[in-house]
Amino acid sequence: MSVIPNVRAQLPDGPLVDTHVHIFKQSMPLMPNPRHAPNYDFTAEDLELTLDTHGVKFCVIAAASPWGDCNDYVVKSLRTRPLWRGTVILEPTVGRQELDQLSRNGVVGVRLPFISMSKLPDLDSWDYRRFLWRLADLNWHVHLHLDGPRIPIVLPALERSGVKIVIDHIARPDPQLREKCDGFQAAVRSVQKGNTWVKLSAGYRLGTHSVGLAHEMARQVGYERLLWASDCPFVGVESTTYQSTLNWFDEAVPDARNRRVMDRNAIDLYFR
Repeated sequence: MSVIPNVRAQLPDGPLVDTHVHIFKQSMPLMPNPRHAPNYDFTAEDLELTLDTHGVKFCVIAAASPWGDCNDYVVKSLRTRPLWRGTVILEPTVGRQELDQLSRNGVVGVRLPFISMSKLPDLDSWDYRRFLWRLADLNWHVHLHLDGPRIPIVLPALERSGVKIVIDHIARPDPQLREKCDGFQAAVRSVQKGNTWVKLSAGYRLGTHSVGLAHEMARQVGYERLLWASDCPFVGVESTTYQSTLNWFDEAVPDARNRRVMDRNAIDLYFR
């Protein structure tokens, strides 16, 4: 499924693609001991209204870790929205037939919410090697959500698999080490190898240095492998507003030409 925009019916200089948003309902079953347990709904209709209000036309739904591999609502919402794509959470033992069906429904990748795990999985195990090979064969990506100090532990196996890699939240570096954090530097090296992208997202979670981190990532890798995302609806920090994430983007990437490059990156990665 390919959707290539030829017009920009949006607010001046606003982003065209939000590459990381969530939708969910309270009635969905939570995983045991979830990182977050929202006591409200944020439905596909709520998201549509939010995006329309701010002139954002395309989005990528990131499956949220509190609901594990219960991807039903995400997939259902994608089926009728050609300007949306999604990532899902899956067990590595999932079969190819299910992956093919998910692909037909607008899924383009798998989220790895490893940040919730005290012990990381063995990506060199048979289950994970087969899983990652299948994802690469589908031309999907893996969306890695992990704290920066542990990113270097998993990146080598992901790179060996040949799957496309998207690293969340500017690689979530240690707040004291910032760009000197091993995870930040591992993300830079991975981007330079040519099969990895980094999201400039969730600045509100990264502290007062988040804009500086975005500037440093752009300085080290350029804009051609960077993506923007809001992380809406800001689970756990609901005082954040969508407009504040747009303001952050303007500060993190002040040149509109570079923001357009990032839009094109997102279209090429998720919608072709």
